[in-house]
Amino acid sequence: MKLKVAKVDRVMVNVPFRDRVRPWNELLVGQFGVVEIVRVESTTGHVGYGETLIHYTWQTVSEQAVVRTVGADAVGLLADDSLGAGLQMALYDLVGHALEVPMWKLLGQPMVRDRVPISWWNTKMPAKLLAAEAEDALREGYRAHKIKARPWFDVREQVAAIAAVTPESYAIDIDWNGMLRTPGEAVPVLRELDREPRTGLYESPVKQTDIAGMAEVRSQVARPVVEHYIATRFPDWIRADGVDGFVVCLAGPPGIIAQGLQCAVFNKEFFLQIVGTGLTTAYTIHLGAVLTHARMPSVTCLNVYADDLLVHPLAISDGFAEVPTAPGLGIEVDLDAIERYRMDAPYLNVFPRKLLTVQFGDGRRRCYSDIHQLWRDCREAGALPVQDRGATLDLETDDGSGDFDTRYRAAQTWPYWL
Repeated sequence: MKLKVAKVDRVMVNVPFRDRVRPWNELLVGQFGVVEIVRVESTTGHVGYGETLIHYTWQTVSEQAVVRTVGADAVGLLADDSLGAGLQMALYDLVGHALEVPMWKLLGQPMVRDRVPISWWNTKMPAKLLAAEAEDALREGYRAHKIKARPWFDVREQVAAIAAVTPESYAIDIDWNGMLRTPGEAVPVLRELDREPRTGLYESPVKQTDIAGMAEVRSQVARPVVEHYIATRFPDWIRADGVDGFVVCLAGPPGIIAQGLQCAVFNKEFFLQIVGTGLTTAYTIHLGAVLTHARMPSVTCLNVYADDLLVHPLAISDGFAEVPTAPGLGIEVDLDAIERYRMDAPYLNVFPRKLLTVQFGDGRRRCYSDIHQLWRDCREAGALPVQDRGATLDLETDDGSGDFDTRYRAAQTWPYWL
């Protein structure tokens, strides 16, 4: 008998961030908190859950996808990445429960590990706060830490602060999103960081389009260089031998499996990067269980949330997350939490205005009204040093005063020197 879908329910929730990371997440990734929970029920009474970060996903769930799903065979829909992240995830959970097997057994690949490496994650933050995050990471069982490096913080200070509170086995993976711009600017900085034993990998030090530049960087540094998997560029990366590994993301299970198998053919390691709460993290762990070259720590950003939306937390220790053995995703969704965080339309977080002041090592200061201005000045315009010693960023939140409003409006027009 076919396992038919009887109904699909969706609810939007706004999951809060932990206090320490909240003001920094608000600058660019504040919409990570907006999550659509998808509940799928079959005609047999089995239930599955999934989630979509609607502002950060490879595919949202459309009304057309829901209509197409209701009445259809759930098993036959599993390979359809076009359904959207949360709906497809919920179907895997549903089928797993119906067949009484964990999700990984539905992926068509044998299990290669029952514990998947996993990473703590932080956006751009001051060195002192990153050190406090690293201490929390250790307490919660992590042994890898992916940070975002930017010209408005001194990455040397960030790495040194984390290193001061962690054992030498703690890996610090650093992502520039192309902010080091060129090999000539990147290599001196990376060679300095090579000297720190905790330094793990370098993600996107120069722009993705600069394949020759990435190969040049790779030839001159000691740590692995990784880049986001992009199907159209993958052959060029391989021909140039320009990277040690990849970031595998932006697809449903069939797409992720295909990317992982392609990396394996060329013996390229990778990490899975699929952002979400405990639901997405469990889902990612199942994928990591069957992909041979998913040896780098997975990134789900679970740690930034104040609530994982689970009744029982995932088991994380010694840098690894245990693959759930219960049916489906192997988790129990906290329905009370979903009710508690329910949000109304429009499904968009609105944050207070902030002034961003970059302080350079030579004493200069420059003020911006938002992170997008700063991003453009650094990466696109090349108007600021790529990694100035002593650089830091200060945040000032709108206090309602006329003085703040005047300075904010001036910064909106164009970043100004102080």
